[in-house]
Amino acid sequence: LVSYLIGITNIDPIRYGLLFERFINPERESYPDIDVDFSDTRRGEVIEYVRRKYGEDNVCQIITFGRMLSRQAIKDVGRVLNVSLPEVEAITKLIPEGPSANMKKVTLKKSLEESRELRELVKSRKEYTELIDKAIVLEGTIRNAGVHAAGVVITPEPLTELVPLYKSPDGEVTTQFDMNNVERLGLLKVDFLGLKTLSILERALELLHKQGVELHLEDIPLDDAATYELFARGDTIGIFQFESGGMRDSLRKLRPTRLEDLIAMNALYRPGPMENIGEFVKRKHGQNEITHLHPSLAEILDETYGIIVYQEQVMQIANRLAGMSLGRADILRRAMGKKKQKLMDELMPEFMEGCGKNGIDKATARKLWDLIERFAKYGFNKSHAAGYALVAYQTGYLKTHYPAEFMAASMTVRKDRTDELILFLEECRRMGIEVLPPDVNASEEDFTVTDSKAVRFGLGAIKNVGSAAISHILGEREAGGPYADLFDLASRVNGRLVNRKVLENLVLAGATVSLEGNRRQQIEALDRAMAYAQQMQLERARGQVSIFGEEEGMVSLPRPPLPEVEEMPTHELLAYERDLLGFYFSGHPLLRFRREAEALSSFNVTDLGDARDDQSVRIAGLFCSLENRQTRKGDLMARGRFEDLTGLVGVVIFPKTFEKLRHKLNEDEPMLLSGRVQRRDAQIELIVEDVEPLEQAAARLTRGVEMVVGEEVSGKVVIGLEQELRNHPGDVPLRIVFLTDEGDRLELASKRYKVKPDRELLDRAEKLLGEGKVRLEAVG
Repeated sequence: LVSYLIGITNIDPIRYGLLFERFINPERESYPDIDVDFSDTRRGEVIEYVRRKYGEDNVCQIITFGRMLSRQAIKDVGRVLNVSLPEVEAITKLIPEGPSANMKKVTLKKSLEESRELRELVKSRKEYTELIDKAIVLEGTIRNAGVHAAGVVITPEPLTELVPLYKSPDGEVTTQFDMNNVERLGLLKVDFLGLKTLSILERALELLHKQGVELHLEDIPLDDAATYELFARGDTIGIFQFESGGMRDSLRKLRPTRLEDLIAMNALYRPGPMENIGEFVKRKHGQNEITHLHPSLAEILDETYGIIVYQEQVMQIANRLAGMSLGRADILRRAMGKKKQKLMDELMPEFMEGCGKNGIDKATARKLWDLIERFAKYGFNKSHAAGYALVAYQTGYLKTHYPAEFMAASMTVRKDRTDELILFLEECRRMGIEVLPPDVNASEEDFTVTDSKAVRFGLGAIKNVGSAAISHILGEREAGGPYADLFDLASRVNGRLVNRKVLENLVLAGATVSLEGNRRQQIEALDRAMAYAQQMQLERARGQVSIFGEEEGMVSLPRPPLPEVEEMPTHELLAYERDLLGFYFSGHPLLRFRREAEALSSFNVTDLGDARDDQSVRIAGLFCSLENRQTRKGDLMARGRFEDLTGLVGVVIFPKTFEKLRHKLNEDEPMLLSGRVQRRDAQIELIVEDVEPLEQAAARLTRGVEMVVGEEVSGKVVIGLEQELRNHPGDVPLRIVFLTDEGDRLELASKRYKVKPDRELLDRAEKLLGEGKVRLEAVG
């Protein structure tokens, strides 16, 4: 409560039932975990502050040791023994990615015992046996030292008196002991976490400030209906901890209406408690009855509809029904959560006796014990869930009420992550937010918002340009005004910072479209522009020329004309954009096939995280890079990346499949890919099994067409639609959906029309009915 009142935290612990005893209490035997989140761009400032506050000699970060895991050991040994990469991958893919029921800890020896296929592969070649033998020796050894992502040690006396120190090659001083040994020494460890979402909030508020809108996070109302509606729609791309596909589906079912619902969903959407989401949703909507073992549970469990969700609820039950102090209740909670049977056996009589003193009979007390024991192992820290749910709500509020600023801030923070930028570019399209191209006369280094509420692409997201060059270009623009043309740009900047290659990349990325000429003209004029810039600088040095040509006695050098050439073909422009921005910007080959992609795909790229290992999937997209490789046996295979409108994923095409599909593997052609998910070292790849041109796949797999007719559609439009349907007869069933202004929906299967769902019909029908009102239904 004191922390809340003096502004350390910003969530009311009384209103949301947060217990200080969950953090620290007199009966706790160990230090609590202290996790503090900061904007990830300012974490260094915090560490510097702590060093000044407590003394340079009393503060340092903690070392981490990267260990040689099973797959990494095989890769490293394979590289030394000159075993080809495809062969190494054939072995590593037979090593489990993580623990399973049969293998609590993944080791090479265990993997050999469990997998007959792995044993046979290793025995098939002497080189493989040698590789495995050496990898087993190296497995588990320390591979490298690093700096813990969050941990900082603060000591009351100089560190050198308490712990050995290590100085990394880049000069960073850390402890030589890892996190666990630091804690065993009894030293205070604090986790300073850099949180990207806090940087997004900070950046969004800065953008609003520039537009004269003063918004402070603490002033955001926590009962905003429009924000909860955003969560209820599952419209949570970019919302902290609420953006996975599975979470969005759960939100649509839950339809949250208060912060407590978001706190609960944040706690429930984890392995284990996830199984309670269905019951939680049914109880919220009155479909299932809320029951309690004892009336006293109502006050504790009503906010979660009678289901134990939080560790704090376990503590409150032990406190209020069994009379245990909150400190003892926390010990009980930890004993149950970590299955410490001996300690549980010691605490059970105290619990039963306390229940008896409160008038609870033995049978009910035993049921209460069993209830909290079952949920204690799944219960989540409510304070943690509440803090993160509040941050999620704040981001949701900004996305609801200030969508352009929120998206610009989100894209700035992700400007170095191409796969994430693709997702946010698509999200802007979906939200109706225009994203303007990078422009040397309008862009800043980061993404910004225009007066018309469009997002302007930041120059900092262009590859191979560099921050120093961008800062110089922006500084010169500030001092001398907008650039008139390519020659003006080249002559005003420092050629060492902004060299020919930088200018070329700016042109090809589309950042000079506001200057005279098309991109091909500018590219072909680059050498002339560089020569012009050198001549200008030489004449300036002699005092013969003014950059403005205005001073008396000085002349302005005449600028050479641009060559008379036509613009590059569209596919070339898009290819350059993809190379320099990481994705297609001014257009996308898949946009024309959006309907087909939505109908035929079982997943999109961004939701593959919800797929199981080895799950079969179907995704519409295109190969944006493919590299042919040769196995040791001389067979050809391929690796590359596959892209849809939401992101990129790595793909592998093994030799037999490659031989079958190689004539179809055209980059930049919309395809329907069928394959299996492979999870490797927390990364996801697709093992390609088949591909088919998307248009061809749509013709083969479409089993129905749905057209949505709203009340706003006029009789003239209906007549036009009927004419189109008559002009495209076929054998695919048509369903008409009538929508009223009140949201009522009437579906009718058309007996009169069956259609041929070719592009001409679909495009014309959508033009009549509106975007998104024509959908395809696919087989499978």
